[in-house]
Amino acid sequence: MTTPERYTHLKQEINFHLYRYHVLDAPVISDVEYDRLLLELQQIEAEHPEWVTPDSPSQRAGAVISEKFSKVRHPRPILSLANAFGAQDARAWFERIRKLDERVASAKFTVEPKIDGLSVVLHYRNGILAQGATRGDGEVGEDITSNLRTIRAIPLQIPVDPSQVQAAIPEYLVLRGEAFITNHDFDELNRKLAESGEKTYLNPRNTAAGSLRQLDSGLTAQRPLTILVYQVVYAEGGPIPTSQWETLQWLQRLGFPVTDVARRFDTLEEAIDYTETWDKGRDTLPYEADGMVIKLDDLGLAAELGFVGKDPRGAVAFKFPAREVTTTLLDIEVEVGRTGVLTPRASLQAVEINGVIVKNATLHNFDYIAEKDIRIGDRVLVKRAGEVIPYVIGPVTDARTGIEQPYMPPETCPACGQPVEHFEGEVAWFCVNAACPAQLLRNVEHFVSKGAMDINGLGYKIVEQLIQSGLVKDVADIYSLTREQLLGLEGFAEKKADNLLAAVQASAAQPLSRLIAALGIHGVGEVAATDLARHFGSLDVLATARLEDVQAIEGFGPNTAASIVDWFARPANQNLLAKLKQAGVWPVSQAGESSAGGGPLAGLTFVVTGSLPTLSRDGVKEFIEQHGGKVTDSVSKNTSYLVLGENPGSKLEKARKLGVEVIDEAGLRNLAGG
Repeated sequence: MTTPERYTHLKQEINFHLYRYHVLDAPVISDVEYDRLLLELQQIEAEHPEWVTPDSPSQRAGAVISEKFSKVRHPRPILSLANAFGAQDARAWFERIRKLDERVASAKFTVEPKIDGLSVVLHYRNGILAQGATRGDGEVGEDITSNLRTIRAIPLQIPVDPSQVQAAIPEYLVLRGEAFITNHDFDELNRKLAESGEKTYLNPRNTAAGSLRQLDSGLTAQRPLTILVYQVVYAEGGPIPTSQWETLQWLQRLGFPVTDVARRFDTLEEAIDYTETWDKGRDTLPYEADGMVIKLDDLGLAAELGFVGKDPRGAVAFKFPAREVTTTLLDIEVEVGRTGVLTPRASLQAVEINGVIVKNATLHNFDYIAEKDIRIGDRVLVKRAGEVIPYVIGPVTDARTGIEQPYMPPETCPACGQPVEHFEGEVAWFCVNAACPAQLLRNVEHFVSKGAMDINGLGYKIVEQLIQSGLVKDVADIYSLTREQLLGLEGFAEKKADNLLAAVQASAAQPLSRLIAALGIHGVGEVAATDLARHFGSLDVLATARLEDVQAIEGFGPNTAASIVDWFARPANQNLLAKLKQAGVWPVSQAGESSAGGGPLAGLTFVVTGSLPTLSRDGVKEFIEQHGGKVTDSVSKNTSYLVLGENPGSKLEKARKLGVEVIDEAGLRNLAGG
């Protein structure tokens, strides 16, 4: 008679042998013996389906997912890395962080390969794999648990071998790893596909990523995916290592596959020397790697250094030189981005770079083309590193025949025909026509966004629908929409149409600063818009302002001032303003009489963290600015007060370290005069 104890023991035994085979490459039983154990497990589960648990080896194949992947919010941001293109860049990174904390000068470093795969996040609860997700945007990923279960190198239960772990593991453990297909397995997969007459894949990375995003995990199980784990993202209910080197060893003892080429060094120069040996040696790695990662070994110190944008300061990606090829530049095309920036793009004679067929490449900007003297018809050197987008390095001048044509930037926008704008000292060229069709979707989307006119219910899909139907040709057309027009669109019933029209009407009462920010003038964000509203008081005055009038405002340089004056001088933009005025969207600044920004909070800088009792995030910003104060996003030594709400983030800890005074909403109101 089969017992639950036998079933539990069988699961543990099979998982252990999977670990020996797929992680250690050192099996202790034959394939026949393994098959017998798996068959016994399947027979028991057929007889007792109520015994089946998520850590059973039979659950690795997964089931078909009928709908799109659900979203998973990561417990900590899953950050990317800043790049270092050579030893000097790595030393510059070290000097930057050493200036922030002198402990860096005596720090140790761990070096690991930067695998060209797909970053995934694994959640373990009480030692059982409970959930798995993609990195996504760093904050939210896709739930691909069923697919990750098919990767036999991922333990379904930890520790795989309890004798290897002395201390208790955390009750909730979140790990990060890189899923990939080895070069050998990729070649073998393509060989089998070719033999069967099926389409082959171009590179291991895209194949791995596509396999993990299959809706049918049975298809994922057919791909030779594996993984290396390297980071503890989050832990509760148990101790974790405090250094990166110890983390790798600890993860290996738990049963996770970790890299065997990682090393720890006492100095940065030793770390750089080791990293550079892998430039030529990368072809000996069993997987695609586009560099090595140099990390501060002290995880506490790395965490205290924080991050810049999306890049943690405690690590840097030392990139290998990219693979380069030459091909012919057939033409230079100009694309108009959603922000109005004109970007040149190289149209190339098709060429393969590291398994990818490349027909287009970026030329960065027009200054780059001039500096490199890149001409249409040139034989050009093209680089593709780990990133997806290749770029033109420069021309092979010795290959010129005399038929190559020098290139000049366009004087008019290729989408709308209006003159383009370019300021001395700036790289970008802009189309500033608010009604440019190439930018219309972005312009309307920005105009209705929460930080601008805040028109509730006017999301991306509806904006796209209004533009495609021809009802909205510029942002002012929003205010001429009628009930009948909306009811004629797919998905609009009476209530939805009435609610949207009510939201549009309500937005007409937004303050002047919001409207200025909504216009999308280059260089004018929320803070600059507020300063302009205070200084000029109305769009009538601002529209006739001279260059020196704008430059008289503190913080407005010559380029920003020229951008503002030029925007209001354009006939197309003047027509837009006239339509807004006719529609009654023409606010006058209520706080604008005080051009110096007076008020009880004048001269004070605030940072807000957490949720306040009565004020929303936008509401508290408006409150502070209306009383003369300034709001910034990050805490610094120049911060006057941190306004604290419920569920604050890391800003509270930083404020305490810098000695910034912390107040609540009531304290803020008292400062503003009650």
